[in-house]
Amino acid sequence: MSNTSETIITAPHETDVLDPRTDASHTSTDAAYAAYAAGSSVPAIRPVQIGPITVPTPVVLSPMAGVTNWPFRVLCEEYGPDGLYVAEMITARALVARNPKAFRLCRFAPSEKIRSLQLYGVDPSIVEQAAHIVVDGGMADHVDLNFGCPVPKVTRRGGGSALPWKTDLFRELIERVVRVCGAANIPVTAKIRVGIDHEHETFLEAGHIAQEEGCAAVTLHARTTAEYYGGHSDWSRIGELTAALDIPVFGNGDIWGADDAVEMVRQTGCAGVAIGRGCQGRPWLFADIRNAFAGNPARVDPTLGEVGRVIERHAELLVEFYDGDERMAVHDLRKHVAWYLKGYPVGGSTRRAFMECESLDDVRREIGLLDPSMRMSERVRDKPRGRVRFAKKVHLPYGWLDSRVTTHEQRQTLFGDDPMDASY
Repeated sequence: MSNTSETIITAPHETDVLDPRTDASHTSTDAAYAAYAAGSSVPAIRPVQIGPITVPTPVVLSPMAGVTNWPFRVLCEEYGPDGLYVAEMITARALVARNPKAFRLCRFAPSEKIRSLQLYGVDPSIVEQAAHIVVDGGMADHVDLNFGCPVPKVTRRGGGSALPWKTDLFRELIERVVRVCGAANIPVTAKIRVGIDHEHETFLEAGHIAQEEGCAAVTLHARTTAEYYGGHSDWSRIGELTAALDIPVFGNGDIWGADDAVEMVRQTGCAGVAIGRGCQGRPWLFADIRNAFAGNPARVDPTLGEVGRVIERHAELLVEFYDGDERMAVHDLRKHVAWYLKGYPVGGSTRRAFMECESLDDVRREIGLLDPSMRMSERVRDKPRGRVRFAKKVHLPYGWLDSRVTTHEQRQTLFGDDPMDASY
């Protein structure tokens, strides 16, 4: 624990529940995990009403920083059902400060059916001002509020998944945004986690507050902040929240394939699912989920040649996003290429070559060198990608856990000028 500026929680054993589809699990096999799919019926999936918006297939592309700008959203929406495809988190203070990058991130493509925007902030007054900018500028049809981000630079400011611990701040922030957006008939939803750790759970109380203050739906990532993205999310908590609320609950966490989406709904009774890391480099996952919810066994199994065409289209859309700046677009593409190639037997030299691209021509050259007949290895299909074991230290404002309400001194500290909040 810091004695001056912050509280740090270390919970190395916050979760012992590993995903049974990974080699790290000692408790089950792929076949055991997938047994539910054999001969089982598809749970009833109904359209969800989010205020005045009808979502025909309740599938959400979760906002992910640096990922879900409009080029990636367009790719996902072209594959997928009529769901919600949410823009990456917009920092409220940056929007109020008229930061150019913040406004770039607020752009939507003409083809996007529902313009969903996520706002992040700690100061209710600043987030309220940002909501006014969104409403007055006709910038979105739906606003989501971020109370789920576990990243230390966010939680140490009392934001993201740390904020619901302070019930007064949580309630005030939602109330202000709902009042602004409600006047324009724009629905507001909230994204939350289970809590800071299992000693400081907040999801049930937060869900009730969100409902009471006028949120049209809640999304629950079924992990604590301390669990970060480790182990396997506890879907039973989604079921608890679904049973406790009258508004729709979307479940989030460890949906790596279409069968996972079906099983989450079956296990929890949630109204729909939210997809995060599972679609990175896999925008066609939304087509698989659309088919699965319709009882259709068809799944997209792209060859590397087909993936190459998606990479090229993604690159072209990013050039448009960056107003013709190919270098910025191709640099942005690099992380996506690593995800697109995951599971295909390409060598390290190919991956390095893509990382060194500086123009569209460079990208097209490398795509042309790929073996178009390659297919993804069955060993990694629909499996977790990235780290699955690591919990994180939780960084919080000093004394954050001492009380469920903010003190005058805490508010002064939290709401002061913070250049980080206004820049990207």
